[in-house]
Amino acid sequence: MTLAPFACQPDASRGRLYPETMSSFRSPYQRDRDRIIHSSAFRRLKHKTQVFVEHEGDYYRTRLTHSIEVAQVARTISGVLGLNTDLAECIALAHDLGHTPFGHTGEDALAALMAPYGGFDHNAQALRIVTRLERHYADFDGLNLTWESLEGIAKHNGPVTGPNADAKHAGPLPYALAEVNALWDLELDTHASAEAQVAAIADDVAYSHHDLHDGLRSGLFNEEDLMDLPVTGPAFEAVDKLYPGLEKMRRRHEALRRVFGRMVEDVIAVAQGRLAAAQPQSVDEIRAMGTTIIRFSKPLYQELKAIRTFLFTRMYRAPSVVVMRGEVTQVVNGLFPLYLSRPDLLPQEWCQDVEAARDETELARIVADYVSGMTDRFALQEGQRLLG
Repeated sequence: MTLAPFACQPDASRGRLYPETMSSFRSPYQRDRDRIIHSSAFRRLKHKTQVFVEHEGDYYRTRLTHSIEVAQVARTISGVLGLNTDLAECIALAHDLGHTPFGHTGEDALAALMAPYGGFDHNAQALRIVTRLERHYADFDGLNLTWESLEGIAKHNGPVTGPNADAKHAGPLPYALAEVNALWDLELDTHASAEAQVAAIADDVAYSHHDLHDGLRSGLFNEEDLMDLPVTGPAFEAVDKLYPGLEKMRRRHEALRRVFGRMVEDVIAVAQGRLAAAQPQSVDEIRAMGTTIIRFSKPLYQELKAIRTFLFTRMYRAPSVVVMRGEVTQVVNGLFPLYLSRPDLLPQEWCQDVEAARDETELARIVADYVSGMTDRFALQEGQRLLG
């Protein structure tokens, strides 16, 4: 497939921190993708929360299935736009590697505990994993990914520093991001490649779609509740017109696949229009634009905001979910200080890092690496074993 001039060209990659011989049959980005898929952190996503804690049901999305869905959307959109589908897929598969057990609830708890030690952010932690914590190769720590993949993990949601950075990035850089950027300048004040932007919007598409599926399956709301919302209401009406009397589960699937299609088609149409107007001739022109080239249209963005407000109220902050949030927060709040005061409780393979820690800050970061890498079930087991 011929790539657009503004796509990331494999032959023009900025390379790897530790030089390696090029593969004779895989591009650099295919190689990055394969290393992510074979990593320990990627496998652990199977038992990490998306919304519902992993043990609450077999049908709900986990971080692993979510990441696979994001990658599928990213490949579709990037393929239509003439972008590098391998790089977009690679960033999509890696974007959640740094997530803690128990989803954003676990991250909130660990971020508060790590505030005195440089903070915690799952995007920055993903970089720490792929540059340091995965230790399988003889020649280097981490996965030795290309610069473009590291850039995408760091900046897929936009610049982290500078005038175009989101307000949520105010203050010092998370230490995990600062450490990587000190080794290799990721140009944190610019936007990322179009492929990374596609991975970010694919994340929005995937969770907006599957959280509706999981919320319906959980019984926290029903189809009638969705009839009054934009996008979802018209989708159900279209299905009812085409297939009157359709069985419940088929009706649900048919409607939500239309919601999914509406989002993907909107992103592609907007991107095609913006690219045609800007006529970028290189990926560096995409980075220097000062704005995202891949986004939803303003009308659909506003409609999706209404759906997210509904999901926040009826799903993310539903009473049963809030109860579980409280329980798992207790687990993280108990395990972290226990390991910090008793690092001898960490597994044997962590002893070398613990012994090399020069102060409490370095020790806290090792403990955060360990706790954030836990799966839901292992964290619950350790909480029961060590905290009762």
